[in-house]
Order: sequence, then structure tokens, then C-alpha cells
Amino acid sequence: MLHHLKCGPQTVVRGCLTPHARPVLCIPSGDRVSVDTVNAAGLPEHETEQWLRSQGIESEGAVLELLAILRAHEPGPGPHVLTGPVAVEGAMPGDVLSVEVLSVTPRPPFFGLNFSRPGAGSLPQLLNAPWRKLMAIDAARLSAFFKPGLELALAPFMGIMGVAPREAVSSTAPGLFGGNLDLRDLRPGARLYLPVQVPGALFYTGDGHGLQGHGEVNLTALECSMNCELRFVLHKGRTLAGPLAETVDDYLVLGLDADLERAMTQAVARSVALLQWVLGGPAAEAYALCSLVADYQVTQFVNGVKGVHARISKSRLPSPGRRRQWYWGLPPMAI
Repeated sequence: MLHHLKCGPQTVVRGCLTPHARPVLCIPSGDRVSVDTVNAAGLPEHETEQWLRSQGIESEGAVLELLAILRAHEPGPGPHVLTGPVAVEGAMPGDVLSVEVLSVTPRPPFFGLNFSRPGAGSLPQLLNAPWRKLMAIDAARLSAFFKPGLELALAPFMGIMGVAPREAVSSTAPGLFGGNLDLRDLRPGARLYLPVQVPGALFYTGDGHGLQGHGEVNLTALECSMNCELRFVLHKGRTLAGPLAETVDDYLVLGLDADLERAMTQAVARSVALLQWVLGGPAAEAYALCSLVADYQVTQFVNGVKGVHARISKSRLPSPGRRRQWYWGLPPMAI
């Protein structure tokens, strides 16, 4: 069944992922949800409407929703507006929620924003004033206009997809629950696997990105209001140590830590555990394969908790008939 979750003051939280919000939708495992989201990242807090009009953006569509939300909700600890939570029937701690991305589409009026400021991003001393760059989006061509002669092809995805943690946290930093992963591979065809933390799972999404490079180094991506269609499948009694993902072509193993070196170490350790499960054999063999066939990339560097992900191409592993298809049933916290 397909549900449509609209975006408005009654269906969002601002700046946090929390287990205390009342679900705005409750679905059984297997259902799809079309989720409307808005994105306030980088917009001036107290003159949003005036600034957008100065940039030629009218108060319609997603902008009208955003303005109503900003009037109704006080700023939270993080900058994001998240639609949700969506409760999944029967979800309990110790389960895994699979979130399959079916589509991600910019919403009108069609524009995106890149923002940075002094003291933020990978080069906090570079800027001496805030930077805002609004880019018009051609929805038919799925491209954004950076400057005359430079048109950028879009690759939309949701920067934040997560279940509620056991205690409310800022929307800025990712964690065991997922959240602000900023993993650009979570595009249509990808699946994100999240360990359920609280009854119902309580899923949130937002922070739509029209385009982002690995690292997201200047603080933001091309921040856009998006509609995404997601399919939710609950796996009972399947504990994970943290978020994992896969695409048609790759396994994506995430490491998350405030220290980039520890994030890398975590990603390698989880890659070893995954390859041991998929292929069998000793840890030393899986460790060697990590060095031979896994590519480690910085997912994002700017959210306090940094991300590293391993990309393990399925084409470089034995054929599907000669490997375990997935790793459900591992001992708790193994991956």
C-alpha cells in the first residue's frame, strides 16, 4: 500500500530526532510512503520570505509549507526540518528496519541552496562572511545552474534518514540510529538498514540534497525540498551495530565517530565482519579482501560525528550462488 505523508506544522519536528514525538503515520511492514519534505538549511532565520523573494523565489508550494513550519516551530538544536515520525507496526529494539529508496524528486518552486559560514566546514578560517548561493533547478533536465556556462547534473538523495534514538538528539550528527548520514549513494535502488532503537522504530527523513560530493566539505550540499518514496520492511530479531546500506552494485559499510581515524577503523572492522559472513572463512582472509577490493571514502567531514564508508563491489565477490545473500542472523553487534 502507498501512503502520502504531507509536510506541515503537524507532521514535522525541527532540529532533532526524538523518541518522544507522536507518530504522524503508522504502517505495516512492506508498505510504501511518499514523503514530502522541506529544507531550511542556510536560509536566514528571521527574514526567510524576504530573502527568497529577493532571489526571485515566490511563496508557493514547498516554500509556503516551510514558512508555516518556521512560524509554528521554535528552532531546534539542529538546522533541519524533518518529516515524521513514521511508526512501523511491530518494530522493537533488536530488530532491523530496511528502508528502500524508490524515488527522490525536487519539489516546486525549483531551487537549491549552498551555504557556508566562518568557523564552519572543513576550512573554518577560509571565509570572513556567510556564503549563500541559490541555484535555479531545471526539473525537466534535472540540473542546477551554478553560474553562466556551468550547469550541474543533479543526483538527488535524502541527507537524513533515521530511526529515533533512545534519547532526543540534535539532527546534526549521525549515529547508531542513522540520521544525518549524508551518504550520496542512498539514491533510488539503494537500501538502508537501521537498527531499531525504540518501539515502532519512529522513522524521520529530511535534508534533501540535489547534489553532493563525498565529504560535503564546505558545510552543505545543494539543499533542496524533496519528495521521496520509500518502502519499509521490518526484519525481526536481527541486530546490527549501526547503519549499513547496499545498492544494486555495492555493499556500503559505515563507520561513524567524532575522530576521523576512529571512523575509518570502525568501517574497516565492520567490513571484515560483513565479508566473513558473506563469504565465510577466517578474519585474516576477510581483512585481506578489505585491502584488495574495498574502497574507503569520507562520507562527510562537517557534522561533528564524521563518516567513512567502505564501498565493496558485488562484482568483485563470488557469484550470488556461491555467497550468502545477506548477513541477517549474525550475533548481536557483530556488524
